[in-house]
Amino acid sequence: SVYIASGGELGKTLQWKAAVTPANKVTSFVVANNLLYYLSNDGAPRGKVLRASLSTPAFSTASVAVPQGDHVVAQIAVAQDGLYLREMRGGVDYLLRLNFVTPRGGGNLEFVKLPFDLAIRQLITSPARPGALLRLESWTEAPKYFSVEERSGNFADTGLHPKSNVDFSNIVELRLMAPAKDGARIPVSLIYRRDTALNRANPTLLRGYGAYGIVQSPSFNPSTLAWLERGGVLATCHVRGGGEYGDEWHRAGQMATKPNTWRDLIACAEYLIAREFTSARTLGIQGGSAGGITVGRALTERPDLFAAVIPAVGTLDTLRMEFTPNGPPNILEFGTVTNEQGFKGLLAMSSFHNVRDDQRYPAVMLMHGVNDPRVEVWHSAKMAARLQAVAYRNAGGHAHSPVLLRLDYDAGHGVGSTRSQRNVDLADVYSFLLWRFGDPAFQPAAEVPPAGR
Repeated sequence: SVYIASGGELGKTLQWKAAVTPANKVTSFVVANNLLYYLSNDGAPRGKVLRASLSTPAFSTASVAVPQGDHVVAQIAVAQDGLYLREMRGGVDYLLRLNFVTPRGGGNLEFVKLPFDLAIRQLITSPARPGALLRLESWTEAPKYFSVEERSGNFADTGLHPKSNVDFSNIVELRLMAPAKDGARIPVSLIYRRDTALNRANPTLLRGYGAYGIVQSPSFNPSTLAWLERGGVLATCHVRGGGEYGDEWHRAGQMATKPNTWRDLIACAEYLIAREFTSARTLGIQGGSAGGITVGRALTERPDLFAAVIPAVGTLDTLRMEFTPNGPPNILEFGTVTNEQGFKGLLAMSSFHNVRDDQRYPAVMLMHGVNDPRVEVWHSAKMAARLQAVAYRNAGGHAHSPVLLRLDYDAGHGVGSTRSQRNVDLADVYSFLLWRFGDPAFQPAAEVPPAGR
């Protein structure tokens, strides 16, 4: 909601005018040159920018300054020289500027060229100063602060951010589009060593999330170098349920449409195998929290496609999730068992309830913090017991593929984990994958009998 009052009335009883209500779906606003600029999703799931006078600020009187386009308008910020817009295209950020050519705020929308495919972590402006300050990072570029020059739009590294000591100059990024079975094009981001020969033997970790409209945007993580320097490929599948293409992309992987989420991950895996980046023998998938639905259901629907699966603090029994302390807030995202449609949707997305007794599954390592307040630890414990029972039964009393339950009694959902805890987690993830992919350096050592036996 936005209310306006005249500054000339300060010290008196202010007369507030209602300009915006929640029904207008305004997510942010800025003021420039006695004009209000609203960022709204009203009739525009990818966002539009409206303009209204401070004297007549009502949303109903606003005119369109930037109409909805093919991409998502994620943020607006005002500077002396123009209105800056952060636009998102499949999870990658771009910068545009509505140039203030006239005092009344008209002008042209300009594209500002960024130095690489990236995420804009901060867009900092001031109405009293021209230009902008941006904090940028990518899968292969460490965070940096860049300034944008007002007239030319040129970029300059300010040097404000300490330089990373990790060398990613030999790591390349590739962005592809995987075709889903229903015709949707699913972005998949890959990073790997420049001299890696792309063949079916590459150890590959494919990650997916897909919930709440959260965007898997480019992020720099120095720890991934441990995987990349061994010739590994790291891939992120931007599945539906996230926000890479706005509200429509989110709703296409929510409640009744949730199967799109894990089937998009399957489509990304099939695409990487078909393009010979990897093979089913050297492909693992990982997803955490709500991403447990994504990887858990990919596991139960296409167990032949993966050599290893790692659900971390995963939501794996969606039929019971509603009755946990954190269950009610998630009803709007996943549904409720109190009506038939909701029950059927939750049953379809429950990994635990889709494990089959007659199926062989790949190796699985379930990771969980015992003190998790968001997704309770019994999700992983139940799923581990179920998979272990199936593996034991189908292998004639001997487990065909290992099912490991990795619990940390000093951790929760991962939000407050220490750096050392995160490093140990990552070391176990990489070691588990390389073990299952057959890397000789990660095979268990032969047990040596004690002396005298």
